Amino acid sequence: MSLNYSKKTMKHFLHPKNIGEIKNADAVAEVGNMVCGDQLSFSIKVKDGKIKDIKFLSFGCASNIATASVMTEMVKGMTLEEAQKFDWNNIVKKLDGLPQQKVHCSILAVEGLREVVSVYNKKHPEIFSKPKIKKVSTSKTKK
Repeated sequence: MSLNYSKKTMKHFLHPKNIGEIKNADAVAEVGNMVCGDQLSFSIKVKDGKIKDIKFLSFGCASNIATASVMTEMVKGMTLEEAQKFDWNNIVKKLDGLPQQKVHCSILAVEGLREVVSVYNKKHPEIFSKPKIKKVSTSKTKK
C-alpha cells in the first residue's frame, strides 16, 4: 500500500527540524500511541513565558517525524498558553494534508506538546497562579 505524502511532508521527514534533545531542558515529556506504536519525546526551554526552544525524538513512521518537525517550527516563540491551545489541524494544513490513516500522528504531536507544557507548568506553578491585583483607592472621601 503506497501513501501519497505531500512534498512538504516528505521534506520534513527526510530533513526534520528540531530533532534531538535539549540539554538542561526546562521540561521533558513522552507520549505514545499503543495502536500504531509511534512514540515522541519533547524537551523545551522557556523564557519569559514563551517557548524559546523545542526539540523532539521520534520512534515512528514518516508522518510521525514530519508532524513533530513542522509543529516544533510552528510553536517556537509561542506563549505557553498559546501552545496549550495549539490545534493539530494547523499541522495538517502546514503539511498540505496527510493521508487519512496518518492524521493521528498530528494529534499525537499536539498531545506531546501539551504534555511537555503541562510538565513545565507543574514545575513552575508561580507563573500560572499569579493573583489578580485589584486597584485599591488610597484616598479618603468625605461625606
